[in-house]
Amino acid sequence: MTRRYCVWAAWLAACVVVSQLSRSRGFYIPGVAPTEYHQHERLEIKAVKMTSVKTQLPYEYYTLPFCNPPDDIHYKSLNLGEVLRGDRIVNTPYVLHVLQEVSCTVLCEKELSEKETNLFIQRIRDGYTLHMLADNLPAATVYRNLKTGELQYEDGFKIGFQRFKRHILNTHLHLTIKYHHLANPDGSVYRIVGFEVDPRSVAEESLLQEEGGKCSSPAEPKLMELVKGQKTKVVFSYTVHWIESEIAWASRWDIYLRMSDVQIHWFAICNSVAIVLFLSGILALIIIRTLRRDIARYNRDEEMDDALEETGWKLVHGDVFRPPANPTLLVACLGSGIQIFCMVVIIIVFATFGMLSPASRGALMTAAILLFMFMGAIAGYHAARMYRTLKGSDWKLAAALTAALYPGVVFGVCFLLNFFIWGQHSSGAVPFTTMVALLFMWSGISFPLVFSGFYFGFRKQPYEHPVRTNQIPRQIPEQVWYLHPSLASLISGILPFGAVFVELFFILTAIWENQFYYLFGFLLLVFLILIIACSEVAIVMTYFQLCGEDYHWWWRSFLLSGSASFYVLAYSIIYYYTKLEIEDFIPTLLYFGYTLVMVFGFWLLTGSIGFYATYIFICRIYGAVKQD
Repeated sequence: MTRRYCVWAAWLAACVVVSQLSRSRGFYIPGVAPTEYHQHERLEIKAVKMTSVKTQLPYEYYTLPFCNPPDDIHYKSLNLGEVLRGDRIVNTPYVLHVLQEVSCTVLCEKELSEKETNLFIQRIRDGYTLHMLADNLPAATVYRNLKTGELQYEDGFKIGFQRFKRHILNTHLHLTIKYHHLANPDGSVYRIVGFEVDPRSVAEESLLQEEGGKCSSPAEPKLMELVKGQKTKVVFSYTVHWIESEIAWASRWDIYLRMSDVQIHWFAICNSVAIVLFLSGILALIIIRTLRRDIARYNRDEEMDDALEETGWKLVHGDVFRPPANPTLLVACLGSGIQIFCMVVIIIVFATFGMLSPASRGALMTAAILLFMFMGAIAGYHAARMYRTLKGSDWKLAAALTAALYPGVVFGVCFLLNFFIWGQHSSGAVPFTTMVALLFMWSGISFPLVFSGFYFGFRKQPYEHPVRTNQIPRQIPEQVWYLHPSLASLISGILPFGAVFVELFFILTAIWENQFYYLFGFLLLVFLILIIACSEVAIVMTYFQLCGEDYHWWWRSFLLSGSASFYVLAYSIIYYYTKLEIEDFIPTLLYFGYTLVMVFGFWLLTGSIGFYATYIFICRIYGAVKQD
């Protein structure tokens, strides 16, 4: 009873911590100082890229004939994560100075050729959104939710829009900069806490140009319509408005991370957690009661004078630790799963405490790649010990396969997809130099670490088993229909998938609809539930298998818990057809290519969790039974 109360107390404490972390406001890594501006100091506006949920192909800013800056075009140096995301941060001609209002000002005039007009029309038709930065703060479009009446913020702004089959180009930008005023002994300083953009369409004939580059337009100007196959004269203009705000600098990301369906998200997460915990508790209760009765009966039978025939899972004690088929491949899958597991745990914990906030552009992906490589030593060590336990001899082959299994699949798929992205001249294409750098990082960091881990792990003693393995394998009787591997895998994958499907929706939305994902507190809780669900499902199904005198559990335990990846794949297909607007071949190929990479990684992760949980369980139950 005391243990039960302790478990419930720990569970409630975890829920409280996670809820507080999930509600926490956007904050920055301690030690990162904000940029402070003085009055009339220049504020640089930079362009990141343009994106579309229809094509999933990002493009850099100057692939469209926008106005060039007065000086040369300068691209910002990017980290690895930014390059892989397709970011190409570049300067723009917009001139802003702190607290200096700018009335309608002409940026430049452009005479679009037929080809350039058609390119603008195509980008408008594909619904492209332009992303800009001011003091590392993304530009946001403000709109009012018609159902709730609340103001909501969307990252970026549209290049144009379609109205009655007409293609309208947004030529005027109304920039609103929100600042927080601080009075210091050295003078007043200002911090940027908001960046809003209101795009408008003003035709060239409706824009009245004045001296000094100034301009004016009527309240309802004529829209700038683009006609396919025609040359078009376009005048780009902008205005700037400064507003003082009480928002603190550390909370300026809140408007981007605020969600309109928080209550639905909370309800769905709590509902999933409650169901999974309830089912897991029932399964644990059944397995513990049954095992205690079996162990007590077997030990009692051993003490009786009359020899009784053994039945159930004890009958295969001489074969339960017999090495499986293809131990090298199994160990490679386990090592890759351990590597992914360690990387995911560290990433989620650091992100939960704000160390990988959206303010650090590309930090999440960069950290994930580096952590995966450095976790190679841990993966190699544990894989090597299991390989020696399975009586493997060629540890170098096993080490090479472990080091190359998941990175090889990822590199192969992404390299193939990169050719299609290159063909579209998209900034999402990974540069050749970056691919070479990644290859050198893998061969210089991950591969040697896996080998070093294998070297030291293989020199260790193998894991000790509580029973000896017979020389002659026992014949396996015919199994009942519900223990067939295919059916058992389908049944086993439901519970782990039930723990993650709600959070999976938000993750897919963040990836494919260019939204921010920040609910790492929820994700940490869901990941813990996933570990419990995978462990218990693999243990229960393996126990039923052993009761049927089938001792081929090594691969089965991996496949049982890993079968949740099948449901993740099925859910991704449903999400593609019901939520996304992708129509062309290349975006479809990108979606399913990257989805297969994620599903394969999820299969390795969940399979490894179920395998090690089952291995510990089998060692414990056979160690608790008296043997001859």
